[in-house]
Amino acid sequence: MEIQQASQSDLLKKYFNLPQFRRGQKEIIDAVLAKKDVLAVLPTGGGKSLCYQYPAVHFQKLVIVISPLIALMKDQVMSLQRLGIPAGCLHSGQSDDEKRDVFAELNKGGAFVLYLSPERAQKEGFQKWIQHRQIALFAVDEAHCVSQWGHDFREEYAQLSILKKICPHVPILALTASATPTVLDDISKHLNLKNPERMVHGFYRSNLYYQVELCENEEAKLELLLQSIKSTPQGRIIVYCGTRKVTETTAALLQKKFKQVGFYHAGLTAEVRAQTQEAYANGDLRILVATNAFGMGIDQPDVRLVVHYQIPANIDALYQEMGRGGRDGAESTCMALYSKKDKGLQSYFIHSSEAPEEIKSARWRNLEALVNYSEGGECRHAEILTYYKDSQRIERCGHCDNCDPKSSRRILKPLTPSLVLDQTLEKIKTSLKKSKKPKASDLDFVLDEIQEKRYEVLRQWRKAKAKELDAPAFVVFSDQTLKHLAVKNPRNLEEMKSVYGIGDAKIEKFGWDVLAELTR
Repeated sequence: MEIQQASQSDLLKKYFNLPQFRRGQKEIIDAVLAKKDVLAVLPTGGGKSLCYQYPAVHFQKLVIVISPLIALMKDQVMSLQRLGIPAGCLHSGQSDDEKRDVFAELNKGGAFVLYLSPERAQKEGFQKWIQHRQIALFAVDEAHCVSQWGHDFREEYAQLSILKKICPHVPILALTASATPTVLDDISKHLNLKNPERMVHGFYRSNLYYQVELCENEEAKLELLLQSIKSTPQGRIIVYCGTRKVTETTAALLQKKFKQVGFYHAGLTAEVRAQTQEAYANGDLRILVATNAFGMGIDQPDVRLVVHYQIPANIDALYQEMGRGGRDGAESTCMALYSKKDKGLQSYFIHSSEAPEEIKSARWRNLEALVNYSEGGECRHAEILTYYKDSQRIERCGHCDNCDPKSSRRILKPLTPSLVLDQTLEKIKTSLKKSKKPKASDLDFVLDEIQEKRYEVLRQWRKAKAKELDAPAFVVFSDQTLKHLAVKNPRNLEEMKSVYGIGDAKIEKFGWDVLAELTR
């Protein structure tokens, strides 16, 4: 029996004890209830799980959720069971008796939310089983894993096109916390979605203060890291690093200066990772230094500080990891420490990859976009909203380092450097890949009065062009490129080729426009 539309709010209160839907949830759920395929983007903490849990009680049928993490499955099953909603999961760590119990409960009929790994959905026996069930919805959580263009591609996710082949009339809800329009197109293609509704909501996190600091060396990074932790006496802290070795050496430094510090990366045993995650969840660890292996499905409400000690591979990863902060809605700071060496490290990862050239080219573009974002002077929240094509847009947020550089939430560089541990610093330095000497175009530009005027003219042009294209300003040109243009003042397209950050594609798109502005 289906619940009538008019009683949605009553159903929400009765089953989930929630007074109202969050931004974007109702639109997504309405499309699912209309039995449409849906591509939905709700950021970390935006309430994605309700979008597939609600249809189970609405239709009083089975909803199957594909999820990549056993810990996340178990956590959501326990949460649903506490609410009195039948739920279960099937995974490799269960005994046969535990699996039989899940099927016994499921066979009673009515509402049930069943969580599976993507590998289990490939099993022939399971595929035959689901063809004889009344299924309201397939939900693919962390759907960006489907796409090779995304930041966390997984081969087993790429095989989920089988769902539409087995049950072509069952709608699919593909959910992710961060995906660009290109990634969404790829998800739709690989899952064989039929004219999916595309909904992108909730990327604006008004309680987060975004900050990027350009650091000339590792000493400056460490000083800012130490300062940020000293400035955050309450709540949890996550420090993201780019490699396992830097993760361990940074944690070793912090353990000598602070209490309750741990580290997490994929090189640890499954048992140690589980123990570390549990210690962080129950408060035995307050500061966790981690690689990107830590994050998916993590939902600690009081993370007050997220520091990227090294920038990740792209904006998707940066945004998703910053999203671990402030899940309770309270104010939190997200600070990225960026140096030229970080770009060298990510470049090394791309060079070492065995991915096809087409995918590697996309990764180069994604890295360049992140570098331009890091060096940019526009509102950081506004740029993120435009980058993801969020349904909400703003001009200025008032709570990022570019909009409010004097905010009390900003981590300030210490006036007098503290005594860092030289031995640990040397370990961190040697664990980083050596990068080439910066080119002249990589250096900061000191503009004279006329060059400053040119730069401002170009900034205004870039702002208008970005609005026209519905793209972030850093996708048009970075601040560094505009400054170099202002200094070199090219008079033709040939001269423009020597400007930092400008290639043939940029010249073809914007070359004549830029020359016209410079002539002014």
